[in-house]
Amino acid sequence: MNTVTGVGVLDKAATVLRAVADGPVGLAGLQAATGLPRATAHRLAMALEAHGLLRRDVQGRFDLGHELVTLGRLATERFPLVESARPVLADLRDSTGESVQLFVREGSHRRCVTSLQSPHALRWIVPEGALLPLDVGSAGRVLSGELGPAGWVESVEEREPGVGSVSAPVVDGVGTVIAAVSLSGPLDRIGRRPGERFGPQVVATATATSELSV
Repeated sequence: MNTVTGVGVLDKAATVLRAVADGPVGLAGLQAATGLPRATAHRLAMALEAHGLLRRDVQGRFDLGHELVTLGRLATERFPLVESARPVLADLRDSTGESVQLFVREGSHRRCVTSLQSPHALRWIVPEGALLPLDVGSAGRVLSGELGPAGWVESVEEREPGVGSVSAPVVDGVGTVIAAVSLSGPLDRIGRRPGERFGPQVVATATATSELSV
């Protein structure tokens, strides 16, 4: 179990929710995925079900609850950049042929709020909703305030072997960094100096995305 907040019951409940993100699981699967004692996993799952955050499928397995649909819709409406930036991010994906993501900061982590996959069979996939470390990877470094002289930051094999990325900041009307546009892919294709190749395009996309946030 990942201890994020130090509030035990909250961290455990979040772990239970993430355990069913890839599909419904029974109690045994929930216990195995979370590492929690069986009684604890069951108690938390039942409580989350009572709040509508989990539900049971026809086989009695735990799955994401319908209340999350409502909360997700509200979260999107209150951060409209996710949808308004999608066409701009798609243009970057299509022009480069590489995967493109939009990240926002969440405390000491970064959240992928938009992920557009490369059309290549060999590609780097970051699922939408993924929570990743802030201290590794070009997007995390951008969200931490780092910025190269050309407006972009690159990383090579910082988080995963064989993968590189280039990121640039998205800023609001007063210049505060609110998100990071990131392009990522296998080193066999993007090379070990991806910033030189893709940096200007990533910066242009981040600038266009920033204009949408104003």
